[in-house]
Amino acid sequence: MTQENKNELVFLPLGGSNEVGMNLNAYGFGPEHDRKWIIVDVGVTFGDQSTPGVDVIVPDPSFLEGEEILGIVLTHAHEDHIGALGWLFDRIKAPLYATPFTAFLIREKLRDHNLDEEVELNEVPLGGNVQLGPFDVTYVTITHSIAEPNGLSIKTPLGTVLHTGDWKLDDQPVVGERTDEAFIRSLGDEGVLAMVCDSTNVFVEGVAGSEGDVREKLVELIKPLKGRVAVGCFASNVARMDSVIYAAEQAGRRVALAGRSMHRITAAAKSVGMLPDVQFLSEEEAKIWPADQILFLCTGSQGEARAALSRVAEGTHPFIKLGQGDHCIFSSRVIPGNELAIARLQDKLAEKGVQIYTEKGNPGIHVSGHPCRDELRQMYAWARPKIAVPTHGQRRHLIEHGHLAKSLGVEQVVTPRNGDMVRLAPGYAEIIDEVPSGRLFVDGGMLVEEQGEALRERRHAASNGMLIVAFALDRRGKMVSDIDIRSVGMPGDGEGRLEQILDDLAERVEDVVRSLKGEALEDELVIEQAVARTLKKASQKVWGRRPIVETIVLRM
Repeated sequence: MTQENKNELVFLPLGGSNEVGMNLNAYGFGPEHDRKWIIVDVGVTFGDQSTPGVDVIVPDPSFLEGEEILGIVLTHAHEDHIGALGWLFDRIKAPLYATPFTAFLIREKLRDHNLDEEVELNEVPLGGNVQLGPFDVTYVTITHSIAEPNGLSIKTPLGTVLHTGDWKLDDQPVVGERTDEAFIRSLGDEGVLAMVCDSTNVFVEGVAGSEGDVREKLVELIKPLKGRVAVGCFASNVARMDSVIYAAEQAGRRVALAGRSMHRITAAAKSVGMLPDVQFLSEEEAKIWPADQILFLCTGSQGEARAALSRVAEGTHPFIKLGQGDHCIFSSRVIPGNELAIARLQDKLAEKGVQIYTEKGNPGIHVSGHPCRDELRQMYAWARPKIAVPTHGQRRHLIEHGHLAKSLGVEQVVTPRNGDMVRLAPGYAEIIDEVPSGRLFVDGGMLVEEQGEALRERRHAASNGMLIVAFALDRRGKMVSDIDIRSVGMPGDGEGRLEQILDDLAERVEDVVRSLKGEALEDELVIEQAVARTLKKASQKVWGRRPIVETIVLRM
């Protein structure tokens, strides 16, 4: 076999390396120009203040379009692992594989995109196996902060990769089985070529903590409370939901669900036999149920504007009213970037007289779903990989994870960025190529480029404002109307100064248009450019800003 036709096993992250979220990982096998691929997870991340109008961001799969993709294997149902399927499936068409709980939620996503009849979705039992060409994929039971989380054992003719997915070690997971230590140890005994592993909590010493311990803390906290109780948590954490329900029962309370995601996840959980005996209060019952006998299980712990807790804080929720003497428990972590939204939410609730409980003042009411350093050490001891490939983390997380792996005796460490193609075998592990990668924005129901003009203008307008200018010229280019200038987001309106400023700007526009001669007056682009230059220069002097200028020229 020539060098060009030599089989290689490669790993390619297109999302989730150098960031937390938006996971999309690919494994390729074969010679360079004839590789077969599987994809592991197709997730989203979410917009922030730097992406006005954009709530959902997905990885750019351009490199994989047109490649031979044998299957898309989903590890679990968090949005950062399955949320982009509906948006990207047409670009990376392949059969999907998921365990039952994850498959239930994927079907909903496919229906939302009218893809449910088009996509082949295969349910794989827990611990099940899928043969995809040269990839022999076995689902590995692990623990995490969602039902049915899985790692993957990916066996190939060139070696076995343990792809951990998101995980932690939890001896009391409340829902589901404990991490399959015996299976991982057996992989280590057989020989693990590489472990592609979660890096989220690599800077945190110790262990993440157990859902069983959270259950006890919630019982201890909720049982003595009087008045109404609301608990905000991530809807996807079925174990946490189960613990809140148990704590409510111990306190003599019934549970009402608030938020679309709570109902959706509950339906998924019940479809696979979880929460079997739980009966929730209806909305009508919740409106009239005695205050000391009800607990509201709510979405919105991150301050999301349209979620249940925000509507409660605004006083617009259809059946939840909280006030003096009531309580709200945040059984969740603060996701970086959400600090301000959460603080505003909690301030509004406190202003209503609601007592707030967070992890900061009540340790143990939340635990992470990701491994801390002691758990990472344990996983490396079980798997004993030759190669460590840290993923699921920002750059500093991946680098620190690499240092930890080296200290544990791992022979080779590679810390790729999105788009870095890593050859795992044969030979020494290394980055052999950099392929196109990036982000696509879901904007107005469409996928657009990250550096698209619409978002660039929106960002510019958000910080600099906008001026809209309209006037009429006759066929000879003579001004036959007043100059109408309107502003969006420009200062001065509170003191009545804005009107005078706009009048002054209108005079400048009239002067520059009258200064144009001959053919320039027949070319609307020339007129628009002259007006824009004038207004941007004047605005810089007045406001210290260069707004977007939109010019409308009417011909009479």
